[in-house]
Amino acid sequence: MNFQMRKQLILQTLEQKDSAGVSELAELLHTSAITVRRDLALLAEKGLLVRTHGGAVRPGFAKDPVSFINKAAVNQEQKEYICHLAVKEIKEGDTIFLDCGSTTFLMCPLIRHLSIRVVTNSLPVVNALLGSAVTVNMVGGEIDHKRQAAHGLMAAEHVYRYKADLAFLGVDGISVANGLSANSETEAEMTLAMAANARRAILLCDSSKLEKDKYFQFAALSPFHAIITDKKITPALLAMYRQAGVNIVNGESSIVL
Repeated sequence: MNFQMRKQLILQTLEQKDSAGVSELAELLHTSAITVRRDLALLAEKGLLVRTHGGAVRPGFAKDPVSFINKAAVNQEQKEYICHLAVKEIKEGDTIFLDCGSTTFLMCPLIRHLSIRVVTNSLPVVNALLGSAVTVNMVGGEIDHKRQAAHGLMAAEHVYRYKADLAFLGVDGISVANGLSANSETEAEMTLAMAANARRAILLCDSSKLEKDKYFQFAALSPFHAIITDKKITPALLAMYRQAGVNIVNGESSIVL
């Protein structure tokens, strides 16, 4: 496949999904990651896309707050791996909650073909799923400009009106001793609301966040059905979580129902 054909497919992918990782594009184009990175660099020079760590976003999407784009690009390969594991839990017809986390956002390209319902407070998630097979329910409330998401009392009340089969939730920090923690109280409120109204609440957390305590501690681990993480978790840490009774998955085993 020549450059012009690759260029067309890359731009079409970004137009449909707003963002894409190098590994995803390499698989789509049947080429190497090195070739994809070179193509992305050339297209970025022409202003046709914006490079991120691990991939690219379309120019219009890059006008959203830089903080969200940067957060989505951090540890992107681990996050994409986690998302592939998470999507295996979804069945046709399910209703799922997706919060405004950068990891849950990366699930969007993987679920666009599914006949499911998504309830979310995330503007990027809504934008990524529009025009797909997914029915989207946007949570209302005050919009946090930095996080591109609805938060606050009205947003929480919106979530409490619905029941979901699954909730996929990001978190800033997790530890066996102290449970879940966040950098602010704002997102914690939405995490608790979605977890309380889902049959199974699943935390998506790359291994760099494990055994990290952030500013605001807000929940024990017990209300959450499982943690999905990546292969970089150490055997000792994996054993510690499992010994504590935490259902933690990194691809070596399935989620226990």
